[in-house]
Amino acid sequence: MSTLAFFLILFSALMHALWNLLVKSSGDKTVFIWWMFVASGLLLNLTLPFLPGSFPPVTVQILLLAAAGGACFVLYHLFAGRAYRSGELSLVYPLTQTSILYVPIWGILLLGERLSLLGIAGILLIVLGAWSVQLRRVAFAEMLRPFTNLTDPSVRAALLAGFIYSLGAVIDKTGVTGYSPLYFTYLLVMFMFVFMTFNLLRPRYRRRIVPEWRRSRHLILAAGPVMMGSFLSFRYGLQMAPMSYAVPVRQISLLFAVLIGVLILGETCGRIRFAAALTILAGVLLVRLG
Repeated sequence: MSTLAFFLILFSALMHALWNLLVKSSGDKTVFIWWMFVASGLLLNLTLPFLPGSFPPVTVQILLLAAAGGACFVLYHLFAGRAYRSGELSLVYPLTQTSILYVPIWGILLLGERLSLLGIAGILLIVLGAWSVQLRRVAFAEMLRPFTNLTDPSVRAALLAGFIYSLGAVIDKTGVTGYSPLYFTYLLVMFMFVFMTFNLLRPRYRRRIVPEWRRSRHLILAAGPVMMGSFLSFRYGLQMAPMSYAVPVRQISLLFAVLIGVLILGETCGRIRFAAALTILAGVLLVRLG
């Protein structure tokens, strides 16, 4: 992984942690995320006329990739949200992160990527750290707890969210390999906005849209550029780096989230979370060296 790709993905991870902080600070989370896409999409549309050159020709393949990627990431959020509604955070969260187990497999089988021994070791450390960050105690039974009740709907929804995200990552990598990351991100965001709008047109959401704007408009306006920073920097990094490395390295957003929680939100950082964060950092450094 090149130095530029590495730092682009680190920046993306920081922006990802920041926009999750904004979501956490909002009122109606589902409606707020839709407003974030409104703000980021508007920002993109206002920026495009000032960019040099014209919009690259859009082929049917690129449109299908952007639509499929948008559908995967929207479904990921929907299934993750469904899992969180009825499941415990410490049970659901590690399962939504199982995408980083699938991504290297898809990278090798579908994209022909090759991993070094250091890179594989780094990915395994990142997986361990991401899995451990929500542990309540250090015990083997606790590590296996999320898998002990596969009949639980929240467990199945979380596992499905992780699997769907890994498919979206493959589509993402394919799209930015043969097309401009900037314009592919634009198409992806537009499709995600359309899919999320269909969801918000349901009666249960319609009356909540305007109140959330009035309550969180300052957060929404801040979230637009933050989300765009996360989306664009990751896809430029993904264009230059193997997907098998890029997606796990982005998990350093968990380390940024821990720091934000401690420094900004005043949360406590137990020994397990601290050790998990250091494990992720060590894994990221190994991937960089590999």
